[in-house]
Amino acid sequence: MASLSVKPGQRFTLPDWQNNAHRISADAEHQRSTSHQIRQEARALRNDTGNQARWDECDTRTLLKDRITSVDRWREVLAKCLTDIDLEIDALTKVKEAAEDALQAKNLCLDVAIECLMFRESRRDIDVVRDPVEQELHREVKVIEKTKKELQQRVDEAFKQLCLLKEARQQLNCDHRHKVEALELDRQCLSFNVTSGNISFKVNPTRIPDGTTALREWELNSQSNKDRADAEMKASIELRGAIMLTIAQTNNELEAQRIATEFALRKRIRDMEGALSELRWQEKNTLEEIAEMEEDIRQLEEDLRKRTLDLKVAHTRLETRTYRPHVELCRDQAQFGLTGEVQDLEAAIRALQQKRTESQNALDALYRQLHRIQTDIGYKTNSLQLDNKCMDTRRKLAIPVEKFDPEVDAVNRTRNLPRNSQLELA
Repeated sequence: MASLSVKPGQRFTLPDWQNNAHRISADAEHQRSTSHQIRQEARALRNDTGNQARWDECDTRTLLKDRITSVDRWREVLAKCLTDIDLEIDALTKVKEAAEDALQAKNLCLDVAIECLMFRESRRDIDVVRDPVEQELHREVKVIEKTKKELQQRVDEAFKQLCLLKEARQQLNCDHRHKVEALELDRQCLSFNVTSGNISFKVNPTRIPDGTTALREWELNSQSNKDRADAEMKASIELRGAIMLTIAQTNNELEAQRIATEFALRKRIRDMEGALSELRWQEKNTLEEIAEMEEDIRQLEEDLRKRTLDLKVAHTRLETRTYRPHVELCRDQAQFGLTGEVQDLEAAIRALQQKRTESQNALDALYRQLHRIQTDIGYKTNSLQLDNKCMDTRRKLAIPVEKFDPEVDAVNRTRNLPRNSQLELA
């Protein structure tokens, strides 16, 4: 007969079962409500953060564009200032070169005047008189030296002003280059977006880098560089005008004095020929002494070579005798003799080397002196050739120099500069 199967375990009552079903339903309702609230909050947060991110990115792009515009405006200002200062440097350089050419041209007048005074010192007996020609020559020398001093002062002022201009230009160029680099970086930042391939997380990106400046300091720096460049350009324009006026005035003064001075050249060729004869005699004797000294040096080197070989022999003998066996290794008279020979040879070699050094130094001094003599012969040969042309040179000085009256456009920085031939003495 079949029996009833009874399931083991705890048995719940019907109310327990119903309560459990109600709790599950209530928990489900609660979880759905909580989930709905979280979903609504998440959607609101997504909207808020998305909108905030878009506005922030838009504000950042606007600020970057404004900054690019500001930096680019300063870049254009500095670029124009650089162009202006380059033009002014070129203009001042040309005027400085014109002043240097004018200063160099005065050397010929001074050389001719001094030469003429020297020539007249060769006069003898009753001809040595203080005549009007000598007075005019001394006055001409003073006028030339005065004009050279004025021109040299202007050249020095132009050099200093060029240094200031180049220093200001260097600051401008550095500022301009930095702004170009900053523009490139800001434009690169402006081009970044979420699809860019080179974006990544950085370590402490909000840090303030060392050397960071304030915006006001940045503006003042650029304004200061521009103001300094403008001031230096203004000073350079005024200096150019002063230099050109000085060149014109000195040329006029020298021309007026040159018109008042007429003289002739005498007896310089004879002095130069005598000096050349003496120098050639010195050159001949120096060459002979050089030949003798070279021969002595060769003999010293030969003796030094022989003494060196002798020293090798003595060294070898001493070293060989160190291998004598037992009691035979004694300090005999031969040992003393070899030791004394080595010492004498070493002293002789040192003396020969010292004398060779002294001889070589003397030979070098002779060669230097020979070079000086030959150079001086060249100088005096050239001077003699020039003295043969002194009469023609003085006639050329009597021809009036072209007037130098440059015109300057301070706005466009253009000028009518003289050619080199205009600044040279005719």
